[in-house]
Amino acid sequence: MLFAIISQDVPNSLPLRKTARADHIARLTELRDEGRLILAGPHPAIESDDPGDAGFTGSLVVAEFASLQDAQSWADSDPYIKAGVYERVTVKPFKKVLP
Repeated sequence: MLFAIISQDVPNSLPLRKTARADHIARLTELRDEGRLILAGPHPAIESDDPGDAGFTGSLVVAEFASLQDAQSWADSDPYIKAGVYERVTVKPFKKVLP
C-alpha cells in the first residue's frame, strides 16, 4: 500500500538539512531503485523552486510499504530526524486516484 510521510521542519532548519541531505537522498534513491517511490520533495518556505536562505518548511514522501508500521519505521530512521530537521512527522495511508 502507499503511504504519505508528511514532515514539518523546525524553524531555521536549512543548516541542519545541509548536514544530513546526502544520507537523506540516498535513502530516497534506494526506494526509487526498488520501484517503491511515487514522489518526494521539500516544501519551500517561499514561492520559489530555489528558496535560497529562506529554506524549507517540511517534506512530503509518497512511497509503497508493506504496512503502516513499516512506513513509520522507515520515517523514524530518516537522517533528517537524527539531525534535528523535523519537529513532527505524520505517516498516513495514501490512495492514489489521479493521474
